[in-house]
Amino acid sequence: MIGHLISITLAIVLDKLIGDPPSWPHPVKGMGRLISFLDQRLNNGKSRRIKGLWMLSTVLIFTFLISYVLVYISYQLHWWVGVIVEALLIATTIAQKSLKDAAIEVYDPLQANDLEMARKKLSYIVGRDTEQLEGEEIVRATVETVAENTSDGITAPLFWAFIGGAPLSLVYRAINTCDSMVGYKNDKYGDFGYCAAKCDDIVNYLPSRITAILVLLVSRSPFYRKKEAWKLLFHDAMKHPSPNSGWGEAVTAIILGIQLGGINFYKGKKSDRARMGRALQPLGTRHIIESTKIADKAVVCFYLFLCIGGIGFELANAWS
Repeated sequence: MIGHLISITLAIVLDKLIGDPPSWPHPVKGMGRLISFLDQRLNNGKSRRIKGLWMLSTVLIFTFLISYVLVYISYQLHWWVGVIVEALLIATTIAQKSLKDAAIEVYDPLQANDLEMARKKLSYIVGRDTEQLEGEEIVRATVETVAENTSDGITAPLFWAFIGGAPLSLVYRAINTCDSMVGYKNDKYGDFGYCAAKCDDIVNYLPSRITAILVLLVSRSPFYRKKEAWKLLFHDAMKHPSPNSGWGEAVTAIILGIQLGGINFYKGKKSDRARMGRALQPLGTRHIIESTKIADKAVVCFYLFLCIGGIGFELANAWS
């Protein structure tokens, strides 16, 4: 457990310093190629839900076995070699720096009133149509993305790294990648991506809730009393169509005194998303920066939560 915590600490530092340089090899690229290969060969004919389960199982087994063998060999060489290799692997599963950088890339042209460039940068990180969005809607989309991905992209992989080291962290990332590639509710992927989407819901269930609760515990919203903020969090988070995404959006909206959710368009099709929080002040570009600060706070809180849990586990184990 202590080894996992040291690896997690190093991984957070590495991600904070260098992030994910595009030219560097990355496990997710390999996962993506394998998922695409299996998608092309299995996503046809009958029994697509069963085939989707085979696809997911194949990706997860390959990911776990390769990472487990690599970590096992590293620890056989030396304990510190194992810790460093685990840290490097865990660092590839988290995206704190990448998420913040992506938000800033939308924020900068917005500040310069370059809506065309802001829309272009936003289109890289959201699935909704961005061509017609005005400033406030660009802000909303960016804040929602940061809020949702704080758990998916940072605290959830850290949670699974804490439970099972780099192998489980990479398995989590493989599930998340499968969901992002095939977990759509449409004719092509409705059945084939069903298992990937459900599995992603399961592995994000605890991390999303723990993250939101920790952030609200240590934050003070000038717009709500504490009791009212807690009530609103549990009420609004449950309104989101995703069982997990609403938690990050709701807590961010509460702390900032803004409203998230609303009308989005996906390939021209209208989607009316549940509202999170109350519009106590208009959305402004500063809320993009504020949302990244909330994400940073969430990572610190979650890390401390894991440290307390890990140390408590070791003490209990030693006492017993």
